Amino acid sequence: MPMGRMSRRTFTLAALSTLASAPTAGTAASATDPEPGAAATAPGRGTSAMDAMDPGPGTSATDVMDAGPGTSATGVVDAGPAASVTDPVPVPAQPTGPAPGRPPRASAEMRGVWIATVVNRDWPSRPGLPASTQRKELIAHLDRAVRDRLNTVILQVRPTADALWPSSHEPWSEYLTGTQGRDPGWDPLGTAVKEAHARGLELHAWCNPYRIANHADPARLAASHPARRHPDWVVPYGGRLYYNPGLPAVRAFVQRAMLDAVARYPVDAVHFDDYFYPYPVAGQTFDDDEAYDRYGGAFSSRAAWRRDNTDQLVREMAAGIERVRPGTRFGISPFGVWRNASTDPRGSDTRAGVETYDDLYADTRTWVRNHWIDYIVPQLYWHIGYAAADYARLVAWWAEVAEGTRTHLYVGEALYRAGAAGQPAAWQDPAELSRHLTLAARYPRVRGHVFFAARDLAADPAGAMARVVADHYRKPATPPR
Repeated sequence: MPMGRMSRRTFTLAALSTLASAPTAGTAASATDPEPGAAATAPGRGTSAMDAMDPGPGTSATDVMDAGPGTSATGVVDAGPAASVTDPVPVPAQPTGPAPGRPPRASAEMRGVWIATVVNRDWPSRPGLPASTQRKELIAHLDRAVRDRLNTVILQVRPTADALWPSSHEPWSEYLTGTQGRDPGWDPLGTAVKEAHARGLELHAWCNPYRIANHADPARLAASHPARRHPDWVVPYGGRLYYNPGLPAVRAFVQRAMLDAVARYPVDAVHFDDYFYPYPVAGQTFDDDEAYDRYGGAFSSRAAWRRDNTDQLVREMAAGIERVRPGTRFGISPFGVWRNASTDPRGSDTRAGVETYDDLYADTRTWVRNHWIDYIVPQLYWHIGYAAADYARLVAWWAEVAEGTRTHLYVGEALYRAGAAGQPAAWQDPAELSRHLTLAARYPRVRGHVFFAARDLAADPAGAMARVVADHYRKPATPPR
């Protein structure tokens, strides 16, 4: 019997990770902020698992993984009529296994892990450690990735409009020293790039475009912070501070800030998580009225204007990366559900409480179809058979979206949920993650997986990652190019 769309709150609580209790950057006020990749509230880098993870991806229900997908689950902010989307893709059936005679999978595959720095989720273990200790901890994460035969680390280097390198645009991150703007006495990003490459690992620089702070007090920011010099750029929302994506000056600035890292270091890619416009918070409105009045006149609705703002950021950032360091890739790890099929027949067979198109104003499907990005890592932080957002159905849907495009598809995996207290029975089985990789191998468009996150890779309490390595990573692999 068909079921209706789950309420945002029900879906969020069911999908969010329990990673972090403190709000991580980039998530709805009520979600804990997983990053890359966790789904904090809606399925998925934290909220996104990252924020908790931060994309990155993975987080507790109140701290949508920034590092990851997921977010607070109530109330869409001015969702307006949907804008048109190109290249309709049929909704795929559930996977039935590889077709006879299917060519073997490519030998190259993504085997990645997010390292979230927001609220010291993965690294450094706490702020204020000596530089030598921070460096030792970072090297340990890289060595663990090598031991598990991974080939890519996605390091969060701009968690809250600050930097893990000596930026000429933004202050040093507080997660290094405990005080935003204080020089840590070393160059974390420069060291990470050098040491990762020395170990045969790719280093992807993970940035959150618009999140300024996980609090709402501008006076707590460093005196030199651009948000204090330009208070008109700032929108308080859900107990946090964000840059206003609707202002052209903001988009230009955040791109300059992020491209500074690309100009300084030979990073292999720039990586965004699931945070664009913030996850909706019940009873609150993201106040961009003035910007909409000034710049939104040509659009049919505020929602269409907001989506265009996000599209512009994605296209302009891709062009900027190619201009500054040709050959550097650009990838995004969004929340795992573009739209439910009940909302749009091109959507997935899900009942997610959050849809990136309508709630985060991120038209992730179009980015793939039009090859605006080099790779996408949807945060599919649910188990196989989960009623509201079945991992199997979502892998099939994303594989269909990527079919015929040049955009690489990797899958964001909720390692942080494996064996964690309070998770459903499926996540208590050490074989669940391994089954994800077995299932995804049925789809040639799936070119690998990224795990949220580094702390969980090191601890592996249930032995889930050990099982993945034994079943799927017996030999090294190079990342796809």
